[in-house]
Amino acid sequence: MGLPVLIYGKSGSGKSRSLKFFEENEIVLLNTERKELPFRKRFKKTGSSDDIGKIIATINQNPEKVVVIDDAGYIMTHLFMANHRNKKGNASFEMYDDIADAMYELVRRIKTEVKDPQKIVYIIFHEDTDDYGTTKLRTIGKQLDRKVCLEGMVTICIRCMSEDGRHFFRTVTDGSDITKTPEEMFAEPEIENNLKLVDDTIREFYGWEKYKKTEE
Repeated sequence: MGLPVLIYGKSGSGKSRSLKFFEENEIVLLNTERKELPFRKRFKKTGSSDDIGKIIATINQNPEKVVVIDDAGYIMTHLFMANHRNKKGNASFEMYDDIADAMYELVRRIKTEVKDPQKIVYIIFHEDTDDYGTTKLRTIGKQLDRKVCLEGMVTICIRCMSEDGRHFFRTVTDGSDITKTPEEMFAEPEIENNLKLVDDTIREFYGWEKYKKTEE
């Protein structure tokens, strides 16, 4: 089974920026929206798909231990935009069911179908704030939130933040969001905006060898 890790934050908070600390041939980047990265480095293995089956197949077909899905929220957006004009009445509710199913299947299949147990899949989302003031993953419709609760399916959910031009990750909740990590995994509640550092820390915590890039 693979390890899904959720990374969430506002647009511009540094979610994609945090990838720049990986070497060019160290990760597989699935850039769902085909957007340009906010730094000069370009990764050698990149792709783009909103098909869950193809995403899982790509994860299994490549030997790299790190896969990043950026931005997974657009899987929902693409499903919605492709179908919402043609769905009326009960069919509209079914469309939201399909969106919820897709995101649930993404996380579930990473956990059950990814063959390498030390492969980490970072799933990046934008954030939103609900009617109760809780900052969470941005989704489409309330079906996913009511029926699934994606953060409940994972052990690690890290928030990407920016204040006064400083980008950083939060590793524990301040009571107003869904951030969570295992006790003693991270020494500080705020750490550098560096996904490679996060990856090394997770592997050390679980007793896995720190990942070394695939040699050419």
